[in-house]
Amino acid sequence: MEIDPVTLEVLRNALQAIAEEMGVTLTRTALSPNIKDRRDCSTAIYTARGELVAQAEHIPLHLGLMPTVVKKTLEFYPPETLRPGDTIIINDPYISGSHLPDICLISPVFMGEELLGIVANLAHHVDVGGMVPGSMATTATEIFQEGIRIPPVKLSQGGKLNEELLRVLAQNVRNAATFWGDIQAQIAANTVGARRLAELAARVGGAELKRYLRAVIDYAARRFRKALKELPPGIYTFTDYLEGDGLTADPIRITATVTIGEEGLKVDFTGTSPQVRGPVNATRGVTLACVYYAVKAVCDPELPASEGIAYPLTVITPPGTLVNPTFPAPVAHANINTAQRIADVVFGALAQAVPERVAAAGTGSMSNFAIGGLDSRGRYYSYIETYGGGQGGKCGQDGMDGVHVNMTNTLNTPVEVIEMEYPLLVARYGLVPDSGGPGEYRGGCGLCREITLLREATVSVSTERSSFTPWGLAGGLPGRNSRCLLKRPGCDWEVMPGKFTLTVPAGTTVILETAGGGGFGDPRARAPEAVRRDVKNGLVSREAALADYGVVLNEDCEIDWIATQAKRRETKRLP
Repeated sequence: MEIDPVTLEVLRNALQAIAEEMGVTLTRTALSPNIKDRRDCSTAIYTARGELVAQAEHIPLHLGLMPTVVKKTLEFYPPETLRPGDTIIINDPYISGSHLPDICLISPVFMGEELLGIVANLAHHVDVGGMVPGSMATTATEIFQEGIRIPPVKLSQGGKLNEELLRVLAQNVRNAATFWGDIQAQIAANTVGARRLAELAARVGGAELKRYLRAVIDYAARRFRKALKELPPGIYTFTDYLEGDGLTADPIRITATVTIGEEGLKVDFTGTSPQVRGPVNATRGVTLACVYYAVKAVCDPELPASEGIAYPLTVITPPGTLVNPTFPAPVAHANINTAQRIADVVFGALAQAVPERVAAAGTGSMSNFAIGGLDSRGRYYSYIETYGGGQGGKCGQDGMDGVHVNMTNTLNTPVEVIEMEYPLLVARYGLVPDSGGPGEYRGGCGLCREITLLREATVSVSTERSSFTPWGLAGGLPGRNSRCLLKRPGCDWEVMPGKFTLTVPAGTTVILETAGGGGFGDPRARAPEAVRRDVKNGLVSREAALADYGVVLNEDCEIDWIATQAKRRETKRLP
């Protein structure tokens, strides 16, 4: 029976709407600011065999992780063994592909006795145990130090909640009440998704819906293969580096070789460093997500997220390397840093093929900032936030300022929420002037946040690009490095490494400045009016306008056109 294109588009959008409604349910009913305010979560719909059909537009990293976790879970619980009212919980990275704070709930959806499909959601919990509050120690050397591992187990069976299991899990985290609340929100999200999918099946018929679930995936695969044919055939290689694993500052090599041919696209990570002792190792699921995202962004950004994206791609991740470690390597910070660098190297390789489609390097990290301890009432708290930075400039467009880029898409935590929920004081929050890489299209500026701890606590910071600058493209200059400063009471400011975990006394202040994005194109080709606007907005200083862009401004911030033309005729500034 043929697939009707109109029906396909109607049902594809209906399925997408269900996934989005699941996401709204999750974020509006969660307790932790990390989920309800920052939206560090994803929701999706699958076929009965665990193939991704539709995913809410939350976090790109989860595009590869969620299909991995559902398929792996179905190896433990085959579809034919599932029953109405079942829900499976899992967070083990060596099965799910993520890191321990990401807890996934998976629920089958039935129409009578017929299995229609599967709904699932993944949410980052603020604490899952381990050696530090927030479960994101930069000094972990094995996964056992990062928190409690949950294999695929039934959280509910036949609609009956396994409260004994939940009590065991809550006993092993620092924020038990928050954990319970966020789990209930995840259950609610799946309940809504299952109800809406069953309602859709009742309208169109169960067999017809299942047929179109498959058709959505096939459509994405056909469209993606067509988009890949627009890339020039060839072999393109790029290398970039992580700035240490949290235990040492030794650079860690990540190499990607992209081969574009008639049959599709292959990404080979041979040449990447072996797995390391620190917690920046990335499971294959993380690596796959980064490849899917980068290739999709370059070839067909509007392509709906589904399993079809994976069909034309081949990804080689040598076992025992940074991008496919063996158990029990720690992995907590792979999502934060390594994922961003994997995306960078794939983009760097693709820039050699289609430079007009690729942005310069962005801030290069999700820049995790975690603070945890006891509040004034003796209760554990965990403040966790990932900070945005500068987006790289691209052909025809400046990079955005102070945003998350590439593998993440979370929001920030409002200052008022931070000070209401935690014993913390936010003294400063804003953009970092001159941090965006100069170019015809400027890189975005990084963020700065200054926080003072009102009580003794453990601080964990994990960022990148403090040594290696975010690279520019087509003659654009690099963005400015990240920077972290710490000041204990009565002491001078200390310059901190990009990754550290430290217990500090009350009154300690921490400043984290994230990296800017690289510029695209010759800075001297930038429109002088755009430079003047950046200066008026506080994004570029007068000094940088002159030195980087050759734009001379008078005291009223107006362009001195004669002086500017003369300055731009001088020898161009080299990177």
